[in-house]
Amino acid sequence: MKRRFDVVIVGGGITGLALAAMLAKGRHGGALGITIIDAAARPRFSLDDDIALRVSAIATGSATLLDSVGAWQQVSNSRLSAYECMRVWDENDTPDSPATVRFDAAEFAVPQLGFIVENVLLQDALLRQLDSEDVELRFASALRSLRQSERQYIVELEGGDTIVADLVVGADGSRSLVRAAVGIETRKWPYGQSAFVTHLRPEREHKATAWQRFLRDGPLGILPLADGRVSVVWSTTPGMARRALEAGDDDLGRMLRDASDHVLGELSAAGPRGAFPLGAQHARRYVLPGIALVGDAAHAIHPLAGQGANLGLQDAAELASVVDAALGRGLHPGDQPVLRRYERARKGANATMLHFMTGLNRLFTTDSRLVKELRTAGMRIFNRSGPIRERAVKVALGVD
Repeated sequence: MKRRFDVVIVGGGITGLALAAMLAKGRHGGALGITIIDAAARPRFSLDDDIALRVSAIATGSATLLDSVGAWQQVSNSRLSAYECMRVWDENDTPDSPATVRFDAAEFAVPQLGFIVENVLLQDALLRQLDSEDVELRFASALRSLRQSERQYIVELEGGDTIVADLVVGADGSRSLVRAAVGIETRKWPYGQSAFVTHLRPEREHKATAWQRFLRDGPLGILPLADGRVSVVWSTTPGMARRALEAGDDDLGRMLRDASDHVLGELSAAGPRGAFPLGAQHARRYVLPGIALVGDAAHAIHPLAGQGANLGLQDAAELASVVDAALGRGLHPGDQPVLRRYERARKGANATMLHFMTGLNRLFTTDSRLVKELRTAGMRIFNRSGPIRERAVKVALGVD
């Protein structure tokens, strides 16, 4: 049995970098030669830069995972926004209706429900940890091809360089080149929605609260930012998303003020804009001999609950644990029986969250009057159901 194994992680996003840090800092990290490749340039964070458009909701459990590899301290010392409350309501109700779902950190004896953090800050914090480890970072290096050679894979880069790997991890997003190269199929659930994202400056203070209003065409999420602005994720029709992209600043503010039911008063455009199509997908397999998929390469879900980054970090932690345990037992980390342990641990949990988010999105976009009445009654019951609320919060916190 080899004493050193080469691992290539394709994708330098949050999930791929976290996996690399967990492997390198694990008990048997010295038995691994780890290389990260990514087509983009190395991400860099500076407090002098404006808050980036792409942010993630990081659960308490995910913050603990990041802290375990030394990355969270830089994040917490830099720029993040803890949110202490959540309010979720239907467009047929008001934000202060008895049917509005409310979560407050104080109710569950925790300091906060989670954190809103820029993706680039999370990447930068993880990269600073990897800079002190024996990990090769190859940014601006696109994957050209991937082919199997006995028990290994030959990873060819666009520049012509090749890397021989005992384990290749696809952490390269929902359009994963690794997944496509090895022929793993996915199941897809199109939503017919696009997500419009931007930053706004509200008339009223956000009060460290995450707001979500379910509209006929999709949910509108409003997340608190560290400088008093809010980040908006509006899941709506592709046509409305285009209108929002093209609208003047004043018109955009009015559109989102009305869509948010004036919950934060007047809204002013205060940041860049973007839009992307929405849909769920799930890989039929997470692993093959010498191959593993993590994060969006394995599963992509609706952003309405902000669970995407958290699921990816849980994938990374589980795969790192499985690989470390295999090395401790003298096993090959790319063997399929080893990797299947990771798949069994994560595929079912991810599928449950994916289908729950898909079902929730459909529940709130129905025209049925009966369903609307049942939905409102259900939200009122949920507010009074202690055990169910506690269970939901534990899942959201990532401490279940």
